[in-house]
Amino acid sequence: MRILHVNKFLYRRGGAEAYMEDLADLQRAAGHTVAFFGMAHPLNTHLEYAAHFPSHIELEPPPPTLSGRVRGVARMLYSSSASRGMDAVLADFRPDVVHLHNIYHQLSPSVLRPVAHRKVAAVMTLHDYKLACPTYQFLDHGNLCQACLGGHFQHAILRRCKDGSLGSSAVMAGELFVHTITRAYSPVRVFICPSSFLEGRMRAARVYPRRMRHIPHFIETRDIPVKTAPGTGVLVAGRLSPEKGIDVAIRAVGAIDGTVLDVAGTGPEEAALRRLAESVAPGRVRFHGLVDKAEVQRLMLAAAVVVVPSRWYENQPMVVLEALARGVPVVGSALGGMPELIAPGATGDLVPANDPNALAAALTPYVRDPDHAFSMRDRARSTIVAEFSPERHLERIGAAYALAARMTQRAA
Repeated sequence: MRILHVNKFLYRRGGAEAYMEDLADLQRAAGHTVAFFGMAHPLNTHLEYAAHFPSHIELEPPPPTLSGRVRGVARMLYSSSASRGMDAVLADFRPDVVHLHNIYHQLSPSVLRPVAHRKVAAVMTLHDYKLACPTYQFLDHGNLCQACLGGHFQHAILRRCKDGSLGSSAVMAGELFVHTITRAYSPVRVFICPSSFLEGRMRAARVYPRRMRHIPHFIETRDIPVKTAPGTGVLVAGRLSPEKGIDVAIRAVGAIDGTVLDVAGTGPEEAALRRLAESVAPGRVRFHGLVDKAEVQRLMLAAAVVVVPSRWYENQPMVVLEALARGVPVVGSALGGMPELIAPGATGDLVPANDPNALAAALTPYVRDPDHAFSMRDRARSTIVAEFSPERHLERIGAAYALAARMTQRAA
């Protein structure tokens, strides 16, 4: 099978890109031929069709000039260069299926027009809530919000959900409104939802509800070392941004005498989090910055427990799968797809979001008694091996591709 993966960035930038690249590696190993289409970017690592990529544009933060902002908004709504480039790649590569990931803004659903014209089967993995929420996260200034659910996108403008800016919020809401009423995503025959929670929100939002399919992500466990001895302390790994709730973890650890928190990652909240750590847990929070996979693995294996204190509806955070695969229990917020991954008392615990006291109470048994955490090793590992294996994932993705092909043929 010939598979074209489409994503605006073609380097290992975040979770969506990491998943796309890991899936492509699996597919190549299974004998499939894989190619990539995206936006031009100096860090791209997939350059076979770079001559056809639309130009690089940065939208976060918005362009500094009025003309740049106008071009950015136009690109978000429709990109003729992305459409032309996609058509050229389709003509040359001749894929059996196009697998889309994050195409919003820099590529836009304009890449779907040539896909539909050439009658190629298309699937799309949803890595966030963009098709139901103009600002991706179901958050209103840091608070959980689903006011836009079902196409009521004006709420994003009224509440100024995008950075508190009326103009930016209007652009985001207008973009999603235009793409919704024009059914710009209709060429996608199957939408893949990594969590049941995301699938449920898309159905509730009436986003092509009959085309939604729940397919969890995967993790390769054969070469992942498993914990061999009890660990100490707490690890949080991820982007240091408000929705991740790192401040909640710092306050929780501050309430547990002697406990150390390791923080792996960088982001816009780092300076504020460092100040908070010095205030509530002086000398007991270690910031490691952006670290590679080997260092994350070392930190996980050394920790008693991993914490995921998000205050937004996480989809299917890979850090949970990675920790459990190594036999490390996880304490996470009872939001989004997290309850689908963590079995309280067996592989970790779930707590209310935004509650440092509840998080401290949940973490205490793990850090006070490392043997308690270590006793969950085998259950954590077996859960991942059984439900999130690469082989099972490939079977599910293959079934989604076959369904998309049948639907495309029927629509022809």
